[in-house]
Amino acid sequence: MSPADLSQLPAADFFAVESMLSQAERNKLAELRDFLASEVAPYAADWWNKAEFPSHILPKLAALELSTPAHRGYSHLFAGLVIAEITRVDTSLATFFLVHHDLFVESLHTFGTDDQKQRLLADASELRTTGAFALTEPLHGSDVAGGMETRARRISSSTGEADDDGDTWVLNGAKRWIGNGTFCDYMLVWARDEADGSVRGFIVDATLPGVSRSRIENKIALRTVQNADIEFRDVRIPEVDRFGGISSFEDTKELLRSSRIMVAWQAVGQQLAAFDVARQYAVERHQFGRPLAHFQLIQQQLVTMLGNAVAGMAMMAGIARLQDQGAADMPQVALAKSYLSARMRETVALGRSILGGNGIVTDYRMAKIFADAEAIYTYEGSFEVNTLIVGRAVTGISAIS
Repeated sequence: MSPADLSQLPAADFFAVESMLSQAERNKLAELRDFLASEVAPYAADWWNKAEFPSHILPKLAALELSTPAHRGYSHLFAGLVIAEITRVDTSLATFFLVHHDLFVESLHTFGTDDQKQRLLADASELRTTGAFALTEPLHGSDVAGGMETRARRISSSTGEADDDGDTWVLNGAKRWIGNGTFCDYMLVWARDEADGSVRGFIVDATLPGVSRSRIENKIALRTVQNADIEFRDVRIPEVDRFGGISSFEDTKELLRSSRIMVAWQAVGQQLAAFDVARQYAVERHQFGRPLAHFQLIQQQLVTMLGNAVAGMAMMAGIARLQDQGAADMPQVALAKSYLSARMRETVALGRSILGGNGIVTDYRMAKIFADAEAIYTYEGSFEVNTLIVGRAVTGISAIS
């Protein structure tokens, strides 16, 4: 069977979830697919191999006008399918997209003051500037809510003394695994107020004195993403750059819930990608004088992969419906993230198996898909932590604390 014949076979969206979109949304998704096919797909493996981020494509990505789709009148289902579709072609680019748009830009929409929005929102939405979300620390990931060590002290800029009504904050501490951290223009930094122990959010210009950034090397997943270790040493931040809408860690949960939803959509996109690659390989690769797809075990593996992907799309369509109703809560989102992460791991492993030895080289895409899945399994709440969030919800007993 030739590659052209694949277009006559059912799509990985086996239950036609995409048909639930409006015609305008389907048209925009097709536009995104055209962009990904021409500007990303031919080059993504090379970027990944070299651990280089393709900054040159950002103007074209911005031209699609897909930043924070819900604020542009699109549905939550469409917003999720955008992330899944980008992931389907390149998980690293999807991760950049959600860090910048679904965390940094969304933070400006949700918590920014009128002044902050006026100064920063347009450039960030159009990718003329880029942002990062600096929450995780070297010693605190899942427990960062209670263990956050980065500190902020409010002072008077004229005296340098602590002042509850001062016009400046002094930031000290460190963050780790910060996506876009090596090149971003701004970062949303979370720190504990020395005065009362509450968690504050700050918009930090990455070029300020006292900010140092270094790229995390030797990754086996999301190699195109520029994750950074960041240190803050007596960094002075004006009061006007404190997020006025942030007064405690509870305020971050709305953002983290939304970003966790998008990472669950990434788990869907990973499975769509794995199925696409494995099916094409199975119908084109011949062994024992016939296509791999002729063999029953290969068909069983492909059907399992497809079932996992379809189940994931259906679950996430349900989450999108709850979002539209303003009713998606953290346990529901945690179930989607943990369950789909596990199914994704199974799916990409089956895909890698179908490709045999060719499944461990990035020339055939599957090795990259397989490796990137490990990052999705862990970030935005590990599989275990998300599982325990759901366990607490259904038993009333916390196994975390």
